[in-house]
Amino acid sequence: MQIFWTALYQMVDLVVQLYIYIVIGRVLISWVNPDPYNPIVRFLHNATDPVLDRMRRVLPLQFSGIDFTPIVLLLGLSVVKQVLLNIIIQLSHTF
Repeated sequence: MQIFWTALYQMVDLVVQLYIYIVIGRVLISWVNPDPYNPIVRFLHNATDPVLDRMRRVLPLQFSGIDFTPIVLLLGLSVVKQVLLNIIIQLSHTF
């Protein structure tokens, strides 16, 4: 049973960490004028726009032309990751 909990812990850790890297990539390409038809740019936008757009509607965090929504998303992802990993650790000790 311990193998299941270890695998689940690593999967959650990997998925959240990959999404964090995707958000960072989106932030980095926003500093330049990328080709909107580039497949990598389209992937980054398609992967992050649904979450960022919802956050922008709830928390308007644009000041002086700078969008702070990705920073809040990165902080939130870090918190969610730690909470989920701690829940998995607690569940692994109970079973």
